[in-house]
Order: sequence, then structure tokens, then C-alpha cells
Amino acid sequence: MAVASVAGVGLGWTPLSALARATVQLSVVALLLRGILSVPETVGAFLLLMAATASWTASGRLRDLWHGRRAAVTGVVAGAAVSLTAIFALHLVALQVRFLVAVAGIIIGNAMSAATLAGRNFLRAAGHRRDEVEAWLSLGATPSRANLEIGQEAVRESLLPNLDQTRSTGLVTLPGAFVGALFGGASPAEAAQFQLVVLAGIALAMTICGVVVTRMLGRTPYVVATARD
Repeated sequence: MAVASVAGVGLGWTPLSALARATVQLSVVALLLRGILSVPETVGAFLLLMAATASWTASGRLRDLWHGRRAAVTGVVAGAAVSLTAIFALHLVALQVRFLVAVAGIIIGNAMSAATLAGRNFLRAAGHRRDEVEAWLSLGATPSRANLEIGQEAVRESLLPNLDQTRSTGLVTLPGAFVGALFGGASPAEAAQFQLVVLAGIALAMTICGVVVTRMLGRTPYVVATARD
């Protein structure tokens, strides 16, 4: 806060309030996880809570877009569901409650980020290329076709930061899943294997989420008008 204040960034009390909120939330989650690990049957409800919270957060970011909330919820759920199903169906990670909760939290969180990034990139690109979209529509193209390339660009841009981080894994950063596995007693080789599975799962979830969100947003010509405003 002191550095931001001196630099004139204007964050105010936001860093402190963010840490305070994280403290409260992590305390609650720690209590919930203690109960979940003791009663595995409740894991479904906890996963639903995570998915609902992520969907609500992402939908709030896209509320200014046509059916943005619906697109965000659908994208997050679809991306996370497909990725988690693939990971555990292929037995890449043991189907145990503690592993399921850990992996689901990472996957769902990144799907939420993908929905927000893809949606906002879509809106920005639609504003810059509205004349191109209107030209497509004037030629009789469907809204989906008129917005197709914009959606593809939005998905690509939303994936690049995660792909760059994946490329630098082990050289620039030691990801949380790798460090967590080490702290949990896994060997470096086992931790690396777990991290690779997580990275692949994140990429799959984010790709599916981004595609679903942009395809749903691109179904209406009103996106162009919204972007212009």
C-alpha cells in the first residue's frame, strides 16, 4: 500500500481489504474442507459451490454483453466438466476426495478466468471491427459467421498468458500444484507428473470455456452495437 501510494497508483485500501477478504474466505474453506475430508459424500456439494461461485463471478464481468451471464455460466461449467472428466476417466490422477477437490479448484478457477478474458476480448474486438461485422451482416451472413473470426481471436488472446506461463514452468516459476505436491510428501518426479496433468487440464478447460463463451456471444448482431456504446 505504501509503494502504491507513493507511486500514485491510487489503490487506496484495496490491497489490505483484499487480503482481509482472502483471510476470511480461506478460513471458511479450511473448515469446510475438514468436514468434506471427514465425510466424502459432501464433496459433490462443495464442487457445486465452487462452480456456482466461479460462474457468478465470471457472469458479473460479462453482464453488459448479450446473454453474457448465460455464456459465462455455460462456458465455465462446460470447460471444467470436460477437463475434470478427462483427467479422472483416464486415471491421470487417483479418484480420491482430496485430489478431486484440489484439481477441481484449480481447473474451475482457470475456467472462470478464461470466461472473463474471452468475453472481454470479444467485446473489445467487436468494437474495433464493427464495420467488418456490419459488412458481413449486410451480405446476408448469420451473426455467428460475422463474429466468427472475432471470437477466434478473443479465445487465442485469452489463452496466450496461460500458455506463456506453461512454457516457463520449471524455469521461471514453480507452480502451486508442484510445490503443494512436494509439501505433501511426493517425490519431485511425482510432483512434476501431477503438475503436467494440471497444466494440460487447465489448457483444455480454458480452451473449451473460451470457445463456448465466444460462440454464444457471437450469435447476435447486437454485440456490435453494445461494443460501440
